[in-house]
Amino acid sequence: MFRQVANRLLTRSTTTTYTSTGAAATIRRPFATDVSTEASSGDNDFNEAWKKVVPNIDPPKTPIQYMEPRPPTPSNLPSKLTVNFVLPYSSELSKQEVDMVIVPATTGQMGILPGHVPTIAELKPGLLSVHEGNDIKKYFISSGFAFVHSNSYADILAVEAIPIDRIDSQQVQKGLTEFTQKLSSASTDLDKAEAQIGVDVHSALNSALAG
Repeated sequence: MFRQVANRLLTRSTTTTYTSTGAAATIRRPFATDVSTEASSGDNDFNEAWKKVVPNIDPPKTPIQYMEPRPPTPSNLPSKLTVNFVLPYSSELSKQEVDMVIVPATTGQMGILPGHVPTIAELKPGLLSVHEGNDIKKYFISSGFAFVHSNSYADILAVEAIPIDRIDSQQVQKGLTEFTQKLSSASTDLDKAEAQIGVDVHSALNSALAG
């Protein structure tokens, strides 16, 4: 169902032109966070395509609906990093000015400071911390992406997130034990994959609580 909607939208996300030599060239639209009209148009296209495929279900919201267009890159290095931290269903931080954010990238923990080079980082299950003076907010996130922009803005999109102080360490240990046992007794590739995911997530939870 979702794939049908996505396929319709993909056909609208690029424009193909042809050069004088007959070679095809693809022109992509601007980033949705750069131009608010593009973001609105993209959401409208998605909603229309969704209603054609699934008319009885309301279309899901997209993270861009919780975000505002980015301002231009300043001439001087800002003293603060501006962070947007959004989930598919809510906004945890909106234009929050902080000293630093540390995210669990797939390549390792990555610190983001004002003036950080533009970067796109895939996120893995782990600890995300937001630093502002002596105040540190910690979240456990399941996965997602971090987009660091040249204007000292960072957009962090996570699939799931929970403040670290709301996690029950005993339940984490219990889950880790159960999934470890399932992994050792799994007989099919599917069972092994599901058990391994459980072990990885609970191990990351355990490390986040310890650190």
